[in-house]
Amino acid sequence: MNVNSRTRCVLVCAAFIGLFSIFSFRLIYLQALKHDEYAGLAAEKHVHKQIIHAERGTILDANKEVLADNIPVQTVVADATHLNNREAIVDLVSKELGLPPGQVAEKLSSERRYIIVKREVPEAQAAALREKLRAANLRGIYFEHDATRVYPNASMLCHVIGFTDFDHRGIQGVEASMEEYLHGQDGFRFIEHNRAGQEIVPYRGQERPQRDGYQVHLTVDLSLQNIVENEIDAAMKEYSPKKATIILMRPRTGEILAMANRPDFDLNLRSEAKPEEMKNRAIIDMMEPGSTFKIVAAASALNERKLRPDSTIFCENGLWNFGGAALHDHRAFSYLSVRDILVKSSNIGAAKLALSVGEQRFYEYIRRFGFGERTGIELPGEISGLIRPPQAWSKISITRIPMGHEVGVTPLQMTVAMAVIANGGKLVTPRIIKSINTPEGKTISSLSPVVQRQVISAETAREIGDALRGVVSDRGTAAAAAVPGFTIAGKTGTAQKVDPKGGYEQGKYVVSFAGYLPADHPEFVGLVVLDDAHTSKPELNYGGLIAGPIFSRVAEKAARYLDLEPHEEIRKAIPLERVEKTTPAQRIRKPGPAERIALTNASHH
Repeated sequence: MNVNSRTRCVLVCAAFIGLFSIFSFRLIYLQALKHDEYAGLAAEKHVHKQIIHAERGTILDANKEVLADNIPVQTVVADATHLNNREAIVDLVSKELGLPPGQVAEKLSSERRYIIVKREVPEAQAAALREKLRAANLRGIYFEHDATRVYPNASMLCHVIGFTDFDHRGIQGVEASMEEYLHGQDGFRFIEHNRAGQEIVPYRGQERPQRDGYQVHLTVDLSLQNIVENEIDAAMKEYSPKKATIILMRPRTGEILAMANRPDFDLNLRSEAKPEEMKNRAIIDMMEPGSTFKIVAAASALNERKLRPDSTIFCENGLWNFGGAALHDHRAFSYLSVRDILVKSSNIGAAKLALSVGEQRFYEYIRRFGFGERTGIELPGEISGLIRPPQAWSKISITRIPMGHEVGVTPLQMTVAMAVIANGGKLVTPRIIKSINTPEGKTISSLSPVVQRQVISAETAREIGDALRGVVSDRGTAAAAAVPGFTIAGKTGTAQKVDPKGGYEQGKYVVSFAGYLPADHPEFVGLVVLDDAHTSKPELNYGGLIAGPIFSRVAEKAARYLDLEPHEEIRKAIPLERVEKTTPAQRIRKPGPAERIALTNASHH
């Protein structure tokens, strides 16, 4: 071999070596340095992360009646990169799903890999579309398992249950407050498709199963709720009030047995609901409670031992000038015992009870009853109401607040306050959640009664309770609230509506009744509130004449449902010692168990 041949051989070998070196370096570059990048591109092209949606937990009443559930549906989606015949797919999909062809064509015109064509497609409809796509060999349309939230009872308990959005997140009510437990945790799996867009099952990759949401059991009894709903509907038909609320609560445990508001809305047609219909007025509406608030003044005076139940107070014969302003009673009363101040609902008597305690102590009792703070119920949006400190009171506030003016309370706060009397003076946190369970039935959390504080002594609570029995008698303001066979304790309220522009609206009232049954061993506390009820005559627009009878009907049906044993009907007031009117000199020195006190402003400002 000559020199030239060897040279050529060396050059050829060098060229091959160089060429293979380049290929080797390129291979190393792609396999080692660029591996992750190209693996990601390949996975993006063929591997898809499929979300396994967790099923939202159900909501049930105290007896496991379903209040909110899920119906399986399909979400129709498209991968634009897999579409093999857009025109035929648009025609078929639009026809089967009942969508305008132009809308479908616009959605599929992009090159996105995930396009939502339609949500909440019934299973049968989705199966029919899937079969027709397969028969026509059309690719690029996929189906995802989903569920739609349904509420079997429509508008019943709507403000308590609440609802969800398109992403199955709670928006209002228990759906929102219990979102953490109801939502569950989505799972996922990585799947690989072939050229036809079908999953290659043997190549299925990492997978994490979903955890379905927990079941939430409410304290509400659907049968009691039905009683309340029927009665509030009847009241709306008879009196046409602007708003109405009825609440039933078990005083010893704080369990809400029923809660209804009007106006209301159908949970399954929530997109058609007006904002005013969606408000849970039991916890977000603020009202002046009127005379139901007098239990606070009476309880504070008795608990401080300033007076006894049979102590008498001069009620100024129906007109009292205090602080430069006149305070009226609905009737002219002379001397009334503390007990009769509640029975007869004397504004002047209640004002003097508060005066006997003093501004600061009276304010402290108002707060101890739970006013001015949220009750703590497991519902979103609750307000604390409006209770001003004594520093912000006017000269006459001490005489107006005892009769439920100059304060803002929610219906639930008023119910809880009445429950204090029924529960031996204890303030119990109201509850709407009974327990939280797994789908298999295992209890995750079971909520127990929470006693916040002892507001008044058990003895004081008993004394106020005895007086409230007299309210629901022929001598009291709520004879119409009586239930045959049971002793009822309660208090009426009639408050003129506050004008947003200042002062009060003429001829418009918030009427209410709060009470409990049976009086000697309360099984439930009830509150009825009607805002701006319309009556044939103005003199009929009182809590005892409107709210009282509604309470009576609710309580009678509730007692029958709860299988409470009736006793001999008691309609007369509890026995009271009759005190003869005496001269001022005799009143000062007269001994005896029935202390009589005439608290008055001597100068009559």
